[in-house]
Amino acid sequence: MPVTTPGVKVQPVSTSTAENLPSAEEGGQQVSTTTGPGTVPGSKYIIPGKTTEAASAVASGGITKTTELTKQKTLNPTMSSDGNSVKYYSQDDGKFYSLNAKGEAVAISDKVFHNVSDVTWSPNSGKAVIEYPDKTKIVYDFNTEKQVTLPKHWEDFAFSPDSNQLVMKSLATDPDNRWLIVSDADGSKARALEFIGTNDKTVIPSWSPSNQSVAMYTKGIDLNRKEVFFVGLNEENFKSTVTNGRGFQSEWSKTGDKLLYSVYNTDTNLKPSLWIVGAQGDNIGAGRKSLEIETWADKCTFANNSKIYCAVPESLENGAGMFPEVALKTKDQLYEIDTETGSKKLIAIPDGSYNISNLMVSEKEDTLFFSDQKTNQIYKIDLQ
Repeated sequence: MPVTTPGVKVQPVSTSTAENLPSAEEGGQQVSTTTGPGTVPGSKYIIPGKTTEAASAVASGGITKTTELTKQKTLNPTMSSDGNSVKYYSQDDGKFYSLNAKGEAVAISDKVFHNVSDVTWSPNSGKAVIEYPDKTKIVYDFNTEKQVTLPKHWEDFAFSPDSNQLVMKSLATDPDNRWLIVSDADGSKARALEFIGTNDKTVIPSWSPSNQSVAMYTKGIDLNRKEVFFVGLNEENFKSTVTNGRGFQSEWSKTGDKLLYSVYNTDTNLKPSLWIVGAQGDNIGAGRKSLEIETWADKCTFANNSKIYCAVPESLENGAGMFPEVALKTKDQLYEIDTETGSKKLIAIPDGSYNISNLMVSEKEDTLFFSDQKTNQIYKIDLQ
């Protein structure tokens, strides 16, 4: 049964461009007959935790067995490049591991990285930018076991599709020396792409799978709209697109021709809503439509270029888009969505109270992996 959200009027696509970055902006209970995120018509209960209903071994739209794969607290897991295992950093022992669907974990390096605060993986999962609380940053190559230290004022990293380059923000103390930059994966051959100045919060390093653009930046139009600009490597003059809301989060499709994003506005009671839009060449801004489901883009993953899986909160308070922390204790359900037709279906209600992040799907599309934000452990649900 599709989840419904308040309607959002589609705005015309903007084709304006900008030579400089814009200024930063100012900012078990009985189910009612009303359906919404997480409510399943025809079911008896909203599940706050374990229930007496038998869990299905395979996802089929109801309560589904959810298997714990790690006892360790993990950080920023990613799907391996072959789509058969999950790689992650263990906050317990400081090592990096590869984990298969059977729950078997193998260290991918003997090196211990103490007290890591953030990890940005390369697409081939063979490299990572590793960050520490004191702002120290290194790039580690797990194949060559070599590491390179990056400047502390480099922030918000994204790898190129071939894993050989990085795009990031160089945020010097002096705003007159702040830039969007690109470099080789080891930090060498750095060059400036766009001046940032005091507008760093509007700039989003995000290298598209098609290699067309390496970053986006946003400019407020009014209370309910933003314009999104795309930045290339060679001062290209790309079209822009308009979003019906704020709180912009995005995920690229597999080929980089489309952008999945979430925004909130007054029409959705400031709750996040998912949208899809063309994001390549002359199709930038084309085919923009609401998927009519209330969740954030970073709680979704592409299985192929049109199908996505999303963790959808059972319920959301008004204002959750503006204050996402209010949803941290919410239990999530899992949906499959066709971004071309907009059709969606509930595929699984995990048999526990999980707030899902880092949702990942295996190459064969037989397993969904995810982290629980409360425990930082990794779990799986079988799709086949």
